Amino acid sequence: MEKHHSEIRILKEIAELLNEGTEVQGILSEVLAKLLHVTGLTSGWIFLIEPDGKYVLAAKENLPPALSRNECKPMCTGDCWCIDRYNNGRLHKAINIIECKRIETALLEKRNDTNGLTHHATVPLRAGDEKFGILNVGAPDKTHFEPEELALLESIAFQIGTALKRIKLTEVEQETALTAERNRLARDLHDSVNQLLFSLSLTARGGAEIAKEADLKETFLYIQDLAQEALSEMRALIWQLRPRGLENGLTSALNGYGEMLGLTLQTEVNGVISLPGKVEEALWRIGQEALANCKKHSGQTNVELSLSIERHRVIMVISDCGLGFNYDGKQGRIPSLGLKSMKDRTESLNGEFVLQTSPQKGTKIRITIPI
Repeated sequence: MEKHHSEIRILKEIAELLNEGTEVQGILSEVLAKLLHVTGLTSGWIFLIEPDGKYVLAAKENLPPALSRNECKPMCTGDCWCIDRYNNGRLHKAINIIECKRIETALLEKRNDTNGLTHHATVPLRAGDEKFGILNVGAPDKTHFEPEELALLESIAFQIGTALKRIKLTEVEQETALTAERNRLARDLHDSVNQLLFSLSLTARGGAEIAKEADLKETFLYIQDLAQEALSEMRALIWQLRPRGLENGLTSALNGYGEMLGLTLQTEVNGVISLPGKVEEALWRIGQEALANCKKHSGQTNVELSLSIERHRVIMVISDCGLGFNYDGKQGRIPSLGLKSMKDRTESLNGEFVLQTSPQKGTKIRITIPI
Protein backbone atom coordinates (compact mmCIF):
# COMPACT_ATOMS: atom_id res chain seq x y z
CA MET A 1 0.00 0.00 0.00
CA GLU A 2 2.83 2.40 0.90
CA LYS A 3 4.51 1.73 -2.45
CA HIS A 4 1.23 2.41 -4.28
CA HIS A 5 0.87 5.74 -2.45
CA SER A 6 4.45 6.62 -3.39
CA GLU A 7 3.77 6.04 -7.10
CA ILE A 8 0.62 8.18 -6.95
CA ARG A 9 2.62 10.96 -5.28
CA ILE A 10 5.31 10.77 -7.97
CA LEU A 11 2.73 10.92 -10.78
CA LYS A 12 0.97 13.82 -9.06
CA GLU A 13 4.17 15.86 -8.66
CA ILE A 14 5.18 15.32 -12.27
CA ALA A 15 1.66 16.07 -13.52
CA GLU A 16 1.75 19.40 -11.67
CA LEU A 17 5.05 20.30 -13.33
CA LEU A 18 3.76 19.33 -16.77
CA ASN A 19 0.49 21.26 -16.36
CA GLU A 20 2.37 24.45 -15.56
CA GLY A 21 4.83 24.23 -18.46
CA THR A 22 4.49 26.14 -21.72
CA GLU A 23 8.00 25.78 -23.17
CA VAL A 24 9.26 22.37 -24.29
CA GLN A 25 12.97 22.51 -23.39
CA GLY A 26 12.36 23.91 -19.91
CA ILE A 27 9.54 21.56 -19.03
CA LEU A 28 11.47 18.46 -20.12
CA SER A 29 14.52 19.41 -18.06
CA GLU A 30 12.39 20.04 -14.95
CA VAL A 31 10.42 16.80 -15.31
CA LEU A 32 13.56 14.75 -15.93
CA ALA A 33 15.24 16.15 -12.80
CA LYS A 34 12.11 15.48 -10.76
CA LEU A 35 11.80 11.93 -12.14
CA LEU A 36 15.36 11.02 -11.21
CA HIS A 37 15.00 12.56 -7.76
CA VAL A 38 11.81 10.69 -6.81
CA THR A 39 12.84 7.34 -8.32
CA GLY A 40 16.41 7.28 -7.01
CA LEU A 41 17.86 6.90 -10.50
CA THR A 42 20.93 8.99 -11.33
CA SER A 43 21.09 9.67 -15.07
CA GLY A 44 18.53 10.41 -17.75
CA TRP A 45 18.08 12.01 -21.12
CA ILE A 46 15.28 12.73 -23.56
CA PHE A 47 15.50 12.63 -27.35
CA LEU A 48 12.84 14.41 -29.39
CA ILE A 49 12.61 12.67 -32.76
CA GLU A 50 11.14 14.02 -36.00
CA PRO A 51 9.09 11.82 -38.37
CA ASP A 52 12.10 11.69 -40.72
CA GLY A 53 14.27 10.20 -37.95
CA LYS A 54 16.27 13.32 -37.08
CA TYR A 55 16.69 13.68 -33.35
CA VAL A 56 17.76 16.29 -30.84
CA LEU A 57 18.91 15.91 -27.24
CA ALA A 58 16.14 17.93 -25.61
CA ALA A 59 16.97 17.31 -21.94
CA LYS A 60 19.72 15.66 -19.93
CA GLU A 61 20.47 15.13 -16.26
CA ASN A 62 23.72 13.95 -14.65
CA LEU A 63 25.23 12.34 -17.75
CA PRO A 64 28.59 10.66 -17.12
CA PRO A 65 31.62 12.46 -18.59
CA ALA A 66 31.86 9.81 -21.32
CA LEU A 67 28.55 11.10 -22.72
CA SER A 68 28.68 14.78 -21.75
CA ARG A 69 32.13 15.66 -23.09
CA ASN A 70 32.49 18.22 -25.89
CA GLU A 71 29.04 19.72 -25.20
CA CYS A 72 27.40 16.26 -25.30
CA LYS A 73 28.75 15.46 -28.75
CA PRO A 74 28.60 11.66 -28.10
CA MET A 75 24.84 12.07 -27.50
CA CYS A 76 24.16 14.31 -30.47
CA THR A 77 25.87 12.38 -33.27
CA GLY A 78 25.55 8.90 -34.70
CA ASP A 79 22.85 6.34 -34.12
CA CYS A 80 22.00 4.01 -31.24
CA TRP A 81 19.83 0.99 -30.64
CA CYS A 82 17.01 2.78 -28.85
CA ILE A 83 16.60 5.40 -31.61
CA ASP A 84 16.85 2.67 -34.27
CA ARG A 85 14.07 0.69 -32.59
CA TYR A 86 11.93 3.81 -32.30
CA ASN A 87 12.40 4.73 -35.98
CA ASN A 88 11.74 1.16 -37.10
CA GLY A 89 8.44 1.10 -35.22
CA ARG A 90 9.61 -1.59 -32.79
CA LEU A 91 9.50 0.53 -29.63
CA HIS A 92 5.91 0.48 -28.39
CA LYS A 93 6.33 0.38 -24.62
CA ALA A 94 8.95 0.59 -21.88
CA ILE A 95 11.81 -1.81 -22.62
CA ASN A 96 13.35 -3.44 -19.57
CA ILE A 97 17.04 -2.88 -20.31
CA ILE A 98 18.99 -1.83 -23.35
CA GLU A 99 22.77 -1.97 -23.32
CA CYS A 100 23.82 1.52 -24.28
CA LYS A 101 25.67 1.62 -27.59
CA ARG A 102 26.97 5.10 -26.83
CA ILE A 103 28.50 3.82 -23.56
CA GLU A 104 29.97 0.81 -25.37
CA THR A 105 31.50 3.13 -27.97
CA ALA A 106 33.05 5.22 -25.18
CA LEU A 107 34.58 2.09 -23.61
CA LEU A 108 35.92 0.87 -26.96
CA GLU A 109 37.59 4.23 -27.42
CA LYS A 110 39.09 3.77 -23.93
CA ARG A 111 37.05 6.61 -22.46
CA ASN A 112 36.38 4.91 -19.15
CA ASP A 113 34.63 7.81 -17.42
CA THR A 114 31.17 6.21 -17.57
CA ASN A 115 30.54 6.37 -13.81
CA GLY A 116 29.39 2.77 -13.82
CA LEU A 117 26.49 3.38 -16.20
CA THR A 118 26.19 0.48 -18.67
CA HIS A 119 22.44 0.03 -19.34
CA HIS A 120 19.28 2.10 -19.44
CA ALA A 121 15.54 1.68 -19.68
CA THR A 122 13.92 3.20 -22.77
CA VAL A 123 10.35 4.49 -22.96
CA PRO A 124 8.61 6.04 -25.99
CA LEU A 125 6.95 9.43 -25.50
CA ARG A 126 3.54 9.37 -27.15
CA ALA A 127 0.02 10.73 -27.01
CA GLY A 128 -2.39 8.37 -28.70
CA ASP A 129 -0.89 7.43 -32.06
CA GLU A 130 1.39 10.46 -32.19
CA LYS A 131 5.02 9.89 -31.19
CA PHE A 132 7.45 12.55 -29.99
CA GLY A 133 10.64 10.78 -28.90
CA ILE A 134 12.10 8.64 -26.13
CA LEU A 135 12.92 8.87 -22.44
CA ASN A 136 16.04 7.03 -21.23
CA VAL A 137 16.94 6.54 -17.55
CA GLY A 138 19.54 4.53 -15.72
CA ALA A 139 21.83 4.23 -12.72
CA PRO A 140 25.35 2.87 -12.09
CA ASP A 141 25.51 -0.93 -12.14
CA LYS A 142 21.71 -1.19 -12.58
CA THR A 143 21.03 -3.87 -15.15
CA HIS A 144 17.42 -4.70 -14.40
CA PHE A 145 14.14 -2.81 -13.95
CA GLU A 146 11.22 -4.47 -12.21
CA PRO A 147 7.84 -4.56 -14.01
CA GLU A 148 6.46 -2.05 -11.49
CA GLU A 149 9.31 0.36 -12.28
CA LEU A 150 8.67 0.04 -16.02
CA ALA A 151 4.94 0.61 -15.51
CA LEU A 152 5.70 3.81 -13.57
CA LEU A 153 8.11 5.01 -16.26
CA GLU A 154 5.49 4.28 -18.91
CA SER A 155 2.87 6.31 -17.03
CA ILE A 156 5.27 9.23 -16.70
CA ALA A 157 6.22 8.99 -20.38
CA PHE A 158 2.54 9.10 -21.31
CA GLN A 159 2.12 12.23 -19.17
CA ILE A 160 5.09 13.84 -20.92
CA GLY A 161 3.73 12.91 -24.35
CA THR A 162 0.33 14.37 -23.51
CA ALA A 163 1.97 17.60 -22.31
CA LEU A 164 4.03 17.83 -25.52
CA LYS A 165 0.84 17.38 -27.54
CA ARG A 166 -0.85 20.15 -25.53
CA ILE A 167 2.07 22.54 -26.07
CA LYS A 168 2.15 21.69 -29.77
CA LEU A 169 -1.57 22.38 -30.15
CA THR A 170 -1.18 25.67 -28.26
CA GLU A 171 1.65 26.72 -30.59
CA VAL A 172 -0.47 25.85 -33.64
CA GLU A 173 -3.35 27.89 -32.22
CA GLN A 174 -1.07 30.85 -31.54
CA GLU A 175 0.45 30.58 -35.00
CA THR A 176 -3.00 30.49 -36.57
CA ALA A 177 -4.02 33.61 -34.63
CA LEU A 178 -0.76 35.34 -35.58
CA THR A 179 -1.24 34.48 -39.25
CA ALA A 180 -4.81 35.81 -39.18
CA GLU A 181 -3.61 39.06 -37.59
CA ARG A 182 -0.74 39.41 -40.08
CA ASN A 183 -3.20 38.91 -42.93
CA ARG A 184 -5.62 41.45 -41.45
CA LEU A 185 -2.87 44.06 -41.08
CA ALA A 186 -1.62 43.42 -44.60
CA ARG A 187 -5.15 43.81 -46.01
CA ASP A 188 -5.80 46.99 -44.02
CA LEU A 189 -2.51 48.55 -45.10
CA HIS A 190 -3.06 47.56 -48.72
CA ASP A 191 -6.68 48.69 -48.88
CA SER A 192 -6.29 52.00 -47.05
CA VAL A 193 -2.82 53.50 -46.64
CA ASN A 194 -1.43 51.96 -49.81
CA GLN A 195 -4.31 53.30 -51.90
CA LEU A 196 -4.06 56.76 -50.31
CA LEU A 197 -0.36 56.99 -51.11
CA PHE A 198 -1.00 55.86 -54.66
CA SER A 199 -3.70 58.52 -55.05
CA LEU A 200 -1.39 61.15 -53.57
CA SER A 201 1.33 60.23 -56.04
CA LEU A 202 -1.07 60.50 -59.00
CA THR A 203 -2.44 63.83 -57.75
CA ALA A 204 1.05 65.25 -57.29
CA ARG A 205 2.02 64.19 -60.79
CA GLY A 206 -1.09 65.80 -62.22
CA GLY A 207 -0.33 69.01 -60.30
CA ALA A 208 3.20 69.07 -61.65
CA GLU A 209 1.92 68.73 -65.22
CA ILE A 210 -0.47 71.68 -65.00
CA ALA A 211 1.66 73.97 -62.79
CA LYS A 212 2.98 77.04 -64.60
CA GLU A 213 5.49 78.32 -62.06
CA ALA A 214 8.78 76.43 -61.70
CA ASP A 215 8.72 76.54 -57.88
CA LEU A 216 5.19 75.13 -57.77
CA LYS A 217 6.05 72.41 -60.30
CA GLU A 218 9.12 71.48 -58.25
CA THR A 219 7.01 71.28 -55.09
CA PHE A 220 4.52 68.90 -56.75
CA LEU A 221 7.38 66.74 -58.05
CA TYR A 222 8.89 66.64 -54.56
CA ILE A 223 5.53 65.53 -53.13
CA GLN A 224 5.31 62.87 -55.81
CA ASP A 225 8.79 61.57 -54.96
CA LEU A 226 7.91 61.44 -51.26
CA ALA A 227 4.68 59.58 -52.01
CA GLN A 228 6.52 57.08 -54.21
CA GLU A 229 9.13 56.50 -51.52
CA ALA A 230 6.44 55.99 -48.87
CA LEU A 231 4.58 53.69 -51.26
CA SER A 232 7.70 51.55 -51.73
CA GLU A 233 8.23 51.30 -47.98
CA MET A 234 4.58 50.39 -47.46
CA ARG A 235 4.79 47.63 -50.07
CA ALA A 236 7.91 46.28 -48.35
CA LEU A 237 6.03 46.25 -45.04
CA ILE A 238 3.08 44.43 -46.59
CA TRP A 239 5.55 41.92 -48.06
CA GLN A 240 6.99 41.28 -44.58
CA LEU A 241 3.48 40.67 -43.24
CA ARG A 242 2.85 37.83 -45.66
CA PRO A 243 2.23 34.35 -44.23
CA ARG A 244 5.29 32.67 -42.72
CA GLY A 245 7.21 30.61 -45.26
CA LEU A 246 6.62 33.02 -48.14
CA GLU A 247 9.39 35.46 -47.20
CA ASN A 248 11.43 34.56 -50.30
CA GLY A 249 8.55 34.10 -52.71
CA LEU A 250 6.14 31.36 -53.72
CA THR A 251 8.44 29.16 -55.82
CA SER A 252 11.21 29.29 -53.23
CA ALA A 253 8.70 28.41 -50.50
CA LEU A 254 7.32 25.42 -52.44
CA ASN A 255 10.81 24.19 -53.30
CA GLY A 256 11.77 24.40 -49.64
CA TYR A 257 8.61 22.60 -48.55
CA GLY A 258 9.19 19.86 -51.14
CA GLU A 259 12.78 19.44 -49.97
CA MET A 260 11.56 19.09 -46.38
CA LEU A 261 9.23 16.28 -47.53
CA GLY A 262 12.06 14.54 -49.37
CA LEU A 263 10.74 15.45 -52.83
CA THR A 264 12.76 16.74 -55.79
CA LEU A 265 10.97 19.58 -57.61
CA GLN A 266 11.61 20.50 -61.21
CA THR A 267 10.44 24.09 -61.34
CA GLU A 268 9.54 26.20 -64.37
CA VAL A 269 8.50 29.85 -64.07
CA ASN A 270 7.19 31.91 -66.99
CA GLY A 271 6.58 35.63 -66.73
CA VAL A 272 7.16 38.00 -63.84
CA ILE A 273 5.38 36.48 -60.86
CA SER A 274 4.10 39.36 -58.74
CA LEU A 275 0.86 38.28 -57.12
CA PRO A 276 -1.76 39.83 -54.84
CA GLY A 277 -1.26 38.61 -51.26
CA LYS A 278 -4.46 36.57 -51.05
CA VAL A 279 -3.71 34.82 -54.36
CA GLU A 280 -0.14 34.02 -53.35
CA GLU A 281 -1.26 32.65 -49.98
CA ALA A 282 -3.93 30.48 -51.63
CA LEU A 283 -1.39 29.03 -54.08
CA TRP A 284 1.02 28.42 -51.20
CA ARG A 285 -1.60 26.46 -49.22
CA ILE A 286 -2.75 24.56 -52.31
CA GLY A 287 0.87 23.75 -53.21
CA GLN A 288 1.57 22.47 -49.71
CA GLU A 289 -1.44 20.14 -49.85
CA ALA A 290 -0.54 18.92 -53.34
CA LEU A 291 3.09 18.18 -52.43
CA ALA A 292 2.01 16.39 -49.26
CA ASN A 293 -0.30 14.22 -51.39
CA CYS A 294 2.59 13.45 -53.75
CA LYS A 295 4.70 12.36 -50.80
CA LYS A 296 1.98 10.16 -49.28
CA HIS A 297 0.32 8.62 -52.31
CA SER A 298 2.31 8.86 -55.55
CA GLY A 299 5.16 6.47 -54.75
CA GLN A 300 7.47 8.94 -56.49
CA THR A 301 9.89 11.61 -55.26
CA ASN A 302 10.11 13.63 -58.48
CA VAL A 303 7.49 16.34 -58.92
CA GLU A 304 7.07 18.96 -61.64
CA LEU A 305 5.91 22.46 -60.75
CA SER A 306 5.15 25.20 -63.24
CA LEU A 307 3.99 28.74 -62.54
CA SER A 308 3.08 31.23 -65.23
CA ILE A 309 1.24 34.48 -65.88
CA GLU A 310 -1.03 34.55 -68.93
CA ARG A 311 -3.71 37.11 -69.86
CA HIS A 312 -4.23 38.51 -66.36
CA ARG A 313 -4.34 35.13 -64.72
CA VAL A 314 -1.86 32.94 -62.85
CA ILE A 315 -1.60 29.24 -63.66
CA MET A 316 0.04 26.73 -61.33
CA VAL A 317 0.46 23.10 -62.38
CA ILE A 318 1.80 20.37 -60.08
CA SER A 319 2.23 16.88 -61.50
CA ASP A 320 3.90 13.56 -60.76
CA CYS A 321 4.35 10.30 -62.66
CA GLY A 322 3.27 8.17 -59.73
CA LEU A 323 0.56 5.66 -58.95
CA GLY A 324 -2.45 7.88 -59.67
CA PHE A 325 -5.98 6.72 -58.87
CA ASN A 326 -9.43 6.24 -60.37
CA TYR A 327 -11.19 9.56 -60.90
CA ASP A 328 -13.96 10.58 -63.26
CA GLY A 329 -13.97 14.37 -63.52
CA LYS A 330 -17.37 14.34 -65.25
CA GLN A 331 -19.09 13.17 -62.07
CA GLY A 332 -17.80 16.26 -60.27
CA ARG A 333 -17.13 14.47 -56.99
CA ILE A 334 -13.75 15.22 -55.37
CA PRO A 335 -12.43 11.99 -53.75
CA SER A 336 -10.67 13.44 -50.67
CA LEU A 337 -10.89 16.30 -48.19
CA GLY A 338 -7.44 17.54 -49.19
CA LEU A 339 -8.38 17.81 -52.86
CA LYS A 340 -11.70 19.40 -51.94
CA SER A 341 -9.83 21.98 -49.85
CA MET A 342 -7.66 22.84 -52.88
CA LYS A 343 -10.75 23.16 -55.06
CA ASP A 344 -12.57 25.35 -52.53
CA ARG A 345 -9.56 27.67 -52.10
CA THR A 346 -9.31 28.06 -55.87
CA GLU A 347 -13.00 28.73 -56.43
CA SER A 348 -13.14 31.23 -53.53
CA LEU A 349 -10.92 33.44 -55.74
CA ASN A 350 -13.06 32.82 -58.85
CA GLY A 351 -10.49 30.36 -60.12
CA GLU A 352 -10.65 26.97 -61.81
CA PHE A 353 -9.41 23.70 -60.32
CA VAL A 354 -8.70 20.81 -62.71
CA LEU A 355 -7.62 17.34 -61.59
CA GLN A 356 -6.29 14.75 -64.04
CA THR A 357 -5.31 11.27 -62.90
CA SER A 358 -5.66 7.58 -63.61
CA PRO A 359 -4.09 4.42 -62.16
CA GLN A 360 -0.34 4.10 -62.88
CA LYS A 361 -0.39 7.29 -64.99
CA GLY A 362 0.35 9.90 -62.38
CA THR A 363 -1.60 12.90 -61.12
CA LYS A 364 -1.76 16.48 -62.32
CA ILE A 365 -3.57 19.43 -60.78
CA ARG A 366 -3.99 22.72 -62.64
CA ILE A 367 -4.98 25.87 -60.77
CA THR A 368 -6.02 28.97 -62.69
CA ILE A 369 -6.79 32.18 -60.77
CA PRO A 370 -7.57 35.60 -62.32
CA ILE A 371 -5.39 38.48 -61.12
